[in-house]
Amino acid sequence: MTSVVERLRGNETVFSVEFFPPRDDADEAILWRSIRELEGYDPAYMSITYGAGGTSRDGTIRSIARVATETTLVPMAHLTAVNHSVAELRNVIGWYAAVGVRNILALRGDPPGDPYGEWIPHPAGLNYAEELVELVRSLGDFCVGVSAFPYGHPRSADLDEDTRHLVRKFNAGADFAIAQLFFEAEDFLRLRDRVAAAGSDALMIPGIMPLTTPRTLRKTIELSGASAPGSLLERLSPLEDDPAAFRAEGLDVVTELCERLIAEGVPDLHFYTFNRSKATREVVNRLGLVPARA
Repeated sequence: MTSVVERLRGNETVFSVEFFPPRDDADEAILWRSIRELEGYDPAYMSITYGAGGTSRDGTIRSIARVATETTLVPMAHLTAVNHSVAELRNVIGWYAAVGVRNILALRGDPPGDPYGEWIPHPAGLNYAEELVELVRSLGDFCVGVSAFPYGHPRSADLDEDTRHLVRKFNAGADFAIAQLFFEAEDFLRLRDRVAAAGSDALMIPGIMPLTTPRTLRKTIELSGASAPGSLLERLSPLEDDPAAFRAEGLDVVTELCERLIAEGVPDLHFYTFNRSKATREVVNRLGLVPARA
């Protein structure tokens, strides 16, 4: 099974995509239409998320197993420590290995229902993402990714403390990190510089969400944990009542962001798709990231 790191070893920027597990048959049809539409674009890898406390565990395992066995894509499964004992985590990791998945994004996860609520570990579970990284690496030849936060994790006292936490995850065995959403290229590049200054050369990957609707803008603000810059709001807010104009301007904004990141030599652009492929396909076409055979 090809690893994420192997797919990012070239000199050119590539792209990857993220999906979430379907809730019902209709969702599953949408998900698989998007997967098939993107498969020919040869993303470096694709990932499927994992609900808080394992709420979507079965759907994640079923979907990622199907990707591994029925497509040409390189699959990466998410895993969180929320509400799981170590024994349960070992079982899930074993299931991933059994279906041929060797890339895992190891996340501590947020408290169910309130991302900013108090963290309460499972009495037989883990407290930190670095412990989950160590567990995954102890159970087989896995390529392991972790999360990173351009503006700092909300529970970190400052950016220096946040950087130390991230480097500990790398020291525990993580191969790369995917950065949470951000607004300007410099926000990600400063994160990358902080990690390098702390002595780590691990791969840093920016997370990108195509801004196609006011909802995706609000979601970006929510997930980033930061306020949107005035320059961005000045471009998009006046267009909220014009869906076509908002979408066109939003994709321009995201394309410009990606172009700046490519110029800075990032290895991969990781797109959050909301299980739809059209906007991602448009952006990667604009950026020239599509193989000629596609």
